[in-house]
Amino acid sequence: MNGPALYELPSAPASWRVALPHTAAAVPVARALVRTALAELEHGADCDTAELLTAELVANAVEHTSGETPIELVVELKPSGCQVEVHDTDPAPPGDLTCPAGGPPDPWQEHGRGLLLIRALSSSCGHRPTESGKAVWFRLPAVPAQRRPSA
Repeated sequence: MNGPALYELPSAPASWRVALPHTAAAVPVARALVRTALAELEHGADCDTAELLTAELVANAVEHTSGETPIELVVELKPSGCQVEVHDTDPAPPGDLTCPAGGPPDPWQEHGRGLLLIRALSSSCGHRPTESGKAVWFRLPAVPAQRRPSA
């Protein structure tokens, strides 16, 4: 082919799998891991949104599952964006992740907005059963370099 290439071949996907304590201390660790992982992706997803949604998934796993078994964070980076999963030992699906419950959350309550944020800000989200419980996930698309905020 003569002339410059119109596109570059996508780089290979990268992934991280980390066991986190079943405590609130897992939330900032998960945020830091996602921030670090997204710095590795040339055309990264929106880091702030990824951190926020990851924090919501991890906080929900800690709050709504019992026991001391660690939860697991899986971050997969692809040229098209990222997928973040949180694995826990409770097989029950998350409340209203893919099918909203009736009406908006009560503005006076501290809780009830996490799954709404995940639905609203991710390109897709869901849950699936695993051998030891479930995985709850979201995806974010890659942000083209010219649309990313400058540092």
